[in-house]
Amino acid sequence: MSQEKIYTVSEITREIKRVISENFGTLWIEGELSGYKRHSSGHHYFTLKDGNAQIPCAMWRMYTQRLTFTPADGMKVQAWGNLEVYEPGGRYQFIITQMRPSGIGELQRAFEALRDKLRSEGLFELERKRELPRYPNVVGLITSADGAALQDMRTVAARRWPAARLVLAPVKVQGSGAAEEIAAAIDAFNREGKADVLVVGRGGGSLEDLWAFNEEIVARAIFRSRIPVVSAVGHEVDFTIADLAADVRAPTPSAAMELILPDREEAAAEILGISRRLNARKGDLIRGLRHRLRVLSQHWALRQPVNLVHFAGQRLDELRSRFLTAYAGSVNEKRAALNRLRELTVLFRPQAILDRGYSIVRDADGRVIRDARMLANGQPAFLTFARGSAEAEIRRISDNGAADESS
Repeated sequence: MSQEKIYTVSEITREIKRVISENFGTLWIEGELSGYKRHSSGHHYFTLKDGNAQIPCAMWRMYTQRLTFTPADGMKVQAWGNLEVYEPGGRYQFIITQMRPSGIGELQRAFEALRDKLRSEGLFELERKRELPRYPNVVGLITSADGAALQDMRTVAARRWPAARLVLAPVKVQGSGAAEEIAAAIDAFNREGKADVLVVGRGGGSLEDLWAFNEEIVARAIFRSRIPVVSAVGHEVDFTIADLAADVRAPTPSAAMELILPDREEAAAEILGISRRLNARKGDLIRGLRHRLRVLSQHWALRQPVNLVHFAGQRLDELRSRFLTAYAGSVNEKRAALNRLRELTVLFRPQAILDRGYSIVRDADGRVIRDARMLANGQPAFLTFARGSAEAEIRRISDNGAADESS
């Protein structure tokens, strides 16, 4: 009797994993997104389903950065990856490395979803859109270096306004990484601040070809740009999210240059018209000044210049007399005040007071005695008179009439 093979759960799970891996390899699966969740780790988890079945899916963070659209529940997509078995849970799942909308209908839904989201945030408001400079010196071009759009814009610029300098920031305009390059170029122009206006665009193509200009990263770069941005994507019938976010939408790259740059022939005609108006205005001014000169030359004052000189001399004489009179009065007042000060100085000088019979009393320290209470019986005192001095001894002090006899 042969012994039966008994597997552990881990063994059978690994065997199933090997069989699935060897038989399926990498493949595309198409289905509808359901339960789409963006984890805080950056990984995305969801289910792909159709009318009869469903399969759990995971897309690691390193691959989600390649997405060229915003996935949402109900969207039909095509996913590229490998079937794997998640051993701890005992279930198989699809590990996705690339995902794209399935068909034009899904791209249109992705376009409309992002459009509605950004509109609700105010990115398309007319009030925030800036006017284009009338005479730009530097135009920044953000487009493919080898596309026909670049040559078309250069041709129009050379014809309309050769004085403008075109600065190219070459970028991918479709495919993986194109949106990131376009957004980075817009930010770079703003950091350097050397362009007066930016043109973001490319030639026409399918909705898939133009999808880089429908990416959120491009719309937000246009929105935060301090430099006015003109969107020129595709042909006149094409319309993108970039067109809505830009300050001005041009139907084609060539039309963008027509909008941005003045026409040199029109500018020359305008300058000629201004020159003619200035010459006409100059003629009117000259004629007006000549008429005014004739009127002034016939004025009575100019016919009697001698009288004007005499009148001025007379006025000068009047002013001189008034000045001298005022000056003399001021001097006399100052002299009288000086004499009064001199008299008071003589009257109150110390010697004049002594001459009137007063004397100065000092104690032994030379202090002037102004109050009898500053003295004591038997204290020496020194007297100064108008002529000469004397030394005395205090024998009796009278304070307010009361006498203090020495003992």
